[in-house]
Amino acid sequence: MTLPPFRYHPDPIGTGSIVGSDAMCVCCGDRRGYIYVGPVYSVRELRDSLCPWCIADGSAHSRFGAEFTDAAGVGNHSRTAKVGTDVVEVVSCRTPGFSGWQQERWLVCCSDAAAFVGHAGHRELEARWPDAIESIKVDSGLEGQPWENFYHHLNSEGSPTAYIFRCLHCQKHLGYQDCD
Repeated sequence: MTLPPFRYHPDPIGTGSIVGSDAMCVCCGDRRGYIYVGPVYSVRELRDSLCPWCIADGSAHSRFGAEFTDAAGVGNHSRTAKVGTDVVEVVSCRTPGFSGWQQERWLVCCSDAAAFVGHAGHRELEARWPDAIESIKVDSGLEGQPWENFYHHLNSEGSPTAYIFRCLHCQKHLGYQDCD
């Protein structure tokens, strides 16, 4: 079964936010072969119990008030780029989120939310997303040898790590760093 498309999270299986599962979705009652395992902000405990289709069509948000990314974290860390409330709603209420060490942020560029493409360490940055390195450096606030040491400790599966986004308009990669 083909997953519904997510404009702002184009490969949620690749990023680990959606996994193959025979679990029943608590929203629609179906077993569709996939379940969302990322963060859910709701009064009801919904982790590992919603299918991607109920996220995509807004059913999970409508029925449970579920959000998958904190709306306050969509673009609010940008000094220059802001997005409209319609974009914030799509990202927070109808897009699979991702798990981070601290509170997740959703980066924006060109007056739109960027697409989350994955976690990265320094090896992945150099091989796949070298254009994101500068934004991660700026986010870290480090320069010189402290930056070099920090950069070489970035780990896609550990701490510290980088979160990578791609602008849907200019195609530039952006990122921020986080640690436990």
